[in-house]
Amino acid sequence: MTPETLARLDRAHLIHPVSSWRDQEEHGPRLLSHGQGVWLTDMHGHTLLDGFAGLWCVNVGYGQDSVVKAATEQMTRLPYATGYFGFANEPAITLAARLAEVTPGDLNRVFFSQGGSDAVDSALRFIRFYQHARGTAGKRHVIGLARGYHGSTYTGAGLTALAAFHRDADVPLPWQHHIPSPDPYRHPAGHDGDALIAASVSSLRAKVAELGGPEHVAAFFCEPVQGSGGIIVPPRGWLTAMREACREMDILFVTDEVITGFGRTGPLFACEHEGVVPDMMTAAKGLTSGYAPMGAVFMSETVYSTIRDATPPGVAVGHGMTYSAHPVSAAIGLAVLDLYQGGVLENGVKAGAHLATRLAGMKDHPLVGDVRSAGMLAGIELVTDKKNKTKPAASLGISKKMSKAGYEQGVLFRAFGDDIIGLAPPLTCSVEETDILCDRIEGVLNTLMDDREIVAAIV
Repeated sequence: MTPETLARLDRAHLIHPVSSWRDQEEHGPRLLSHGQGVWLTDMHGHTLLDGFAGLWCVNVGYGQDSVVKAATEQMTRLPYATGYFGFANEPAITLAARLAEVTPGDLNRVFFSQGGSDAVDSALRFIRFYQHARGTAGKRHVIGLARGYHGSTYTGAGLTALAAFHRDADVPLPWQHHIPSPDPYRHPAGHDGDALIAASVSSLRAKVAELGGPEHVAAFFCEPVQGSGGIIVPPRGWLTAMREACREMDILFVTDEVITGFGRTGPLFACEHEGVVPDMMTAAKGLTSGYAPMGAVFMSETVYSTIRDATPPGVAVGHGMTYSAHPVSAAIGLAVLDLYQGGVLENGVKAGAHLATRLAGMKDHPLVGDVRSAGMLAGIELVTDKKNKTKPAASLGISKKMSKAGYEQGVLFRAFGDDIIGLAPPLTCSVEETDILCDRIEGVLNTLMDDREIVAAIV
């Protein structure tokens, strides 16, 4: 079909995720055609450096022959296998075993979901099963972070703390709560790491007390680095302190590594930076590098055995999905894991260090208030008053203008609605490609300075 025909059909039929339906009908789609390495080409022949790895997921880049071969061979041999009724398939079993070898501590049990959102929903279900199994069914409340993101399924959207996912959706649910984000740029404690950590622990303890004490609180969820909330990087030691506070209060500590997992911040999992072992961990995105849908919930031996031992023989643990442990997705996951362990993680660390250096040079730009990064995950927060950290007025439409300028200059990135640039390029980026990415981001920032309204708003 021609691009024009596809655009017409898109407007008439396809509902896009997290989008303005009115804008989509008015403007139509940007039609991508093919990708190779860190580069994408649209149906008009326009090339773009993918500075966001699709949606934080194409960690090994596009067109990896070994991944395509693994998927093709598995589809030929066994394209689907149910995990119900005691059935299983070799790729899923092998992937579970290999992941158990590399996940932190005793996170040796894995439930495969279809993506990150349903991994979070699955984790919440398992938490309920666990609390009932240990005789503490009164521990119902779950606490997350302001600006946290844990998916957009109904239950996960309530744990998510972003307004767009709450509007007209009747969430958060009564048992879902949030404490302030550990954002060094916006938190009153600022860049005093010890003070910010102490404040976060105090906020958690205060929220637990407000809910009636630990006997009423089941779990605390957090991203080691907050992704969709604006790439917020807590100070080193924050994750350890929050984990220990949860341990002291007998509250399950759950890390959401849907974005940060599989090398995005350097090591395979971000909680490895501090040697933290959560009770449960969710993952997706980089698990298959976006080549096929798949997510995962990892649980400790304690959580797993508690649920198992409290369930009578012959009685099913009532949670599952048609596509859990899908053989093609698992085969892809194995091939992607080979690439991570075969040099992609090391390249990501090297490219991430260079990315941080280049981003640091952007701090002097008139619109840049803050730059933060963790490996190949970075955010640039724009302000119109650096001293007072004033966000640009919504009427300036900076995010839309950035997105348009990025497309024109051949770079894809996340233009968050509150004027933060999100970067998460493939871990396969070379240093030279990282320079191209940063050059083009600087070009986008400079394009904004050609807008008289924006310039006039700068203090």
